[in-house]
Amino acid sequence: MNNQFKIGNALVGDNLKPYIIAEIGVNHEGSMELAKRLIDEAKAGGAHAAKFQSYKASKIASKHSPAYWDQSKEPTDSQFKLFQKYDNFETEQYEELADYCQSIGIDFMSTPFDLDAVDFLDPLIPAFKVASADITNVPLIRKCASTGKPLIMSTGAATLPEIEFALQVAREAGAKEISLLHCVLNYPTPIDHAQLGMITTLARVFPDVVIGYSDHVAPDETISSLEASMLLGACILEKHFTHDKTLPGNDHYHAMNKEDLSRFVGKAELYAELISGASKDLSKESAARLNARRSIVAKGDIKKGQTITEDNLIAKRPAHGISPINWDSVVGKEARVDIEDDTLVRWEDIV
Repeated sequence: MNNQFKIGNALVGDNLKPYIIAEIGVNHEGSMELAKRLIDEAKAGGAHAAKFQSYKASKIASKHSPAYWDQSKEPTDSQFKLFQKYDNFETEQYEELADYCQSIGIDFMSTPFDLDAVDFLDPLIPAFKVASADITNVPLIRKCASTGKPLIMSTGAATLPEIEFALQVAREAGAKEISLLHCVLNYPTPIDHAQLGMITTLARVFPDVVIGYSDHVAPDETISSLEASMLLGACILEKHFTHDKTLPGNDHYHAMNKEDLSRFVGKAELYAELISGASKDLSKESAARLNARRSIVAKGDIKKGQTITEDNLIAKRPAHGISPINWDSVVGKEARVDIEDDTLVRWEDIV
């Protein structure tokens, strides 16, 4: 297994350089013009990928599937009716969107929700994403994994044994490059439900996969939930994306927009600068090492031939002479020459 791999041209596996997925989903509401506008804005905001959702209502939910979201924000009373609103894109539309993404330099992705979608998306996308709700969908995971492409699986509402089983299915089907995204399936997710500590738990329990985070917390100015997840080790960050957060509908009110994304990307770059440096580059502190550290200095006049005691010495700035790290090597030596008060003791002055 690999805990670093490429999606498109991006190397994924460094939390200080997270791979950012703008989850457009179905916020295009069936408009190709709006879909392309959202791709443009995702690119402008700094995302690596613009991601959609590929489904047909008749294949994803029964007509009797109840709503489980905040109906004050999204009044549709069944999943089937909600999916039916936005399932009008066909293979040709996804091909057009993939071409458009390529033309402006952003990865195209779309989550398949049925086996047919895997087939038509395979030639269009650099990696497959399995939604949280399908972490137990063995045939879907198996088919995505069998393509050999990187496989990203969200873990919302899943137990650790369920996640482990999904990984086993994916690996047995051929997946070698896998990422698990911590996720909470509340829309929006209250801050006290976000449980970002699970990012470190997933990294500990599954050390041979890339860990990331799929976010449903309503964004603040710099998307603190993404900031915190990045600092906790998330290497892939996914968040719903919209051009207008005031629009009604299930995936607008907790989404980020271009401005939110741009501010977060700037903050992420700042964190990368602040945190970089697993080993210290002392050249950046050379002036302090030379002038703020201390040297062994004569405390009073020391006469030639005198045995030097601790009472004859003091450690003072700057560090232009013998470092006090050598204190014990100087004490007990004999002065080879007269050493004046408040002058640096040099190795050639002692024997």
